[in-house]
Amino acid sequence: MLFFCAKLFVKVRVTVMSEKRNIERSIQEYVPGKQVTLAHLIPHANQEVFEKLGLEHTGDAIGILTITPSEASIIGADIAKKSGNVSIGFMDRFSGAVVIIGEVSSVEFALKQVINSLATILDFDVAEITRT
Repeated sequence: MLFFCAKLFVKVRVTVMSEKRNIERSIQEYVPGKQVTLAHLIPHANQEVFEKLGLEHTGDAIGILTITPSEASIIGADIAKKSGNVSIGFMDRFSGAVVIIGEVSSVEFALKQVINSLATILDFDVAEITRT
């Protein structure tokens, strides 16, 4: 079972001052399932990227995860932190976003640990780790 964001298109008939119009609306909903939709490593990130994210430049790399259901971002952040010498730069339990910072090898290892743990222990569908 996957958990993904789906856009539903609904045609609505609205009466406005005696005029009937068809209006198309987009509704975004989550449906049941578990997945890591993004796992990305930015090695040797530019100082300005850290600044724009509001992060101290304490490392050399940034790791980004998007996890659904969003509450699982708490688990992902915990696994990443326990995997080694990384810091949690940002975590949002409502959107499922996790940002990990540290040295390149540490961040890469943390991303691998999160992906492997969520896949094997919690049966998540996971994305491959990408790198720029």
